Amino acid sequence: MRRSVIRTLLASAAICAAVALAGCNPSDLPTNGRAMAPLSDQMLKLIADKDMDKGSPILIRVFKDESELEVWKQTRDGQFALLKTYPICKWSGDLGPKKKEGDRQAPEGFYAITPGLMNPNSNYYLAFNTGFPNAYDRSHGYTGSELMVHGDCSSRGCYAMTDEQIQEIYALARESFFAGQKAFEFDAFPFRMTALNMAKHRNNPNFAFWKMLKEGYDDFEATKQPPQVAVCEQRYLFDQVDKDGKPLDPRNPRGKCPAYHLDPQIADAVLDYRRAEQVKMANYVAEDVALAPPHVGDGGMNPVFANKLGVQQGYDSGGQVVQMAQAPGWLPHVPNPPGTTIPRAQAQPQEIEQPVAVAAAPAPQAVPLPEQPPRETTRVAATPVRLRGTNTEFAARPRVTTAEPREVAKALARPQRRETAEATAPKKADSDIRAAYATPAAGGSLLEGAQPTVPVGSFASRWSGVQ
Repeated sequence: MRRSVIRTLLASAAICAAVALAGCNPSDLPTNGRAMAPLSDQMLKLIADKDMDKGSPILIRVFKDESELEVWKQTRDGQFALLKTYPICKWSGDLGPKKKEGDRQAPEGFYAITPGLMNPNSNYYLAFNTGFPNAYDRSHGYTGSELMVHGDCSSRGCYAMTDEQIQEIYALARESFFAGQKAFEFDAFPFRMTALNMAKHRNNPNFAFWKMLKEGYDDFEATKQPPQVAVCEQRYLFDQVDKDGKPLDPRNPRGKCPAYHLDPQIADAVLDYRRAEQVKMANYVAEDVALAPPHVGDGGMNPVFANKLGVQQGYDSGGQVVQMAQAPGWLPHVPNPPGTTIPRAQAQPQEIEQPVAVAAAPAPQAVPLPEQPPRETTRVAATPVRLRGTNTEFAARPRVTTAEPREVAKALARPQRRETAEATAPKKADSDIRAAYATPAAGGSLLEGAQPTVPVGSFASRWSGVQ
């Protein structure tokens, strides 16, 4: 009896030690089934093929302009390698950092994600908090809260994925925490910070901030190791150590930076990479590489998803024609908005003739008319008119102009023609990369005319109204 009690106590102590090692409290542990969904066989095979372990540490990077999220994972030789790239379904705001609550900006910077920031009970399927504001953000007085990476494909200051994507990303983070990783790094960038992209954005008001972020970006590219991040004098420092060779204390973001220098273990590789990037950028600027066009609209969406949405023509602040995706609830632009002189083509009204109900009684015979010399006639078929944002379709029957009375009688006697649903049915979209877009199998149990059932947080359910 005493021996069994000792075994129970030892087991409890081991569990508590594992929880402490993972850096989480009991309240931080997953509480529902979706948060404990296992990794798929395909993902486990991908991990094995890349010489990684299921529980090895991870690092996540996001790029706004490209609308992509990358998951990096440590290989068995200690280096980090790219595991998988996910298309971002929606992010909001513009390129640049988040500064105040309600500005719809998705954050940019370097953040540490602990188990306590994982949210298994999210209203957006699953989520993890980005940790905004971090020490750098707070030192500048930036405000905001609850900025997440989540599912449901809808964003107000967050990075939104599909439910299937966030479930896999969440599971990868969970396995790393359970294996001992205390926190994983989440790096948010405006774009892939290559020398060319930096040169293209050299006139952006955020360039100084981005140039600072590029130091951390370059360190990771040079070493394939997450950079050691510290904040002092209201700026980021990467891979810096003090006079004793210890990483800088990141807890005094407003304080004066102590004497520091680059970690000697990686100094050569990092400095060589940084110099090479600086030379490339100087050459691009000297060649007067074209500036990147200004960002238009609210946020962005990866082309994998954007290509499934309808687009409408609009104008940017400079009067240039742009194509914009139709967001839910948008009304079509008026032909000539107030305050603009840009000419726009006026839609020509189409005459829609209503079908005429005819009694079942025999129609009277037409009185013979005297023969007249033949005249050239022209038949004009009316174009069907469609109302944007609805499923209503009108089919106008042919109109006859400058016709003989006999021709008019014949036209009235002919049965009315209507467009069939099959003739105007939209083409099926190409097969998608995610299971959320799989079409129902032929011969399914759906009634004729019924809408297919889709997951609540899938791209199709969130954006079907504008496809």
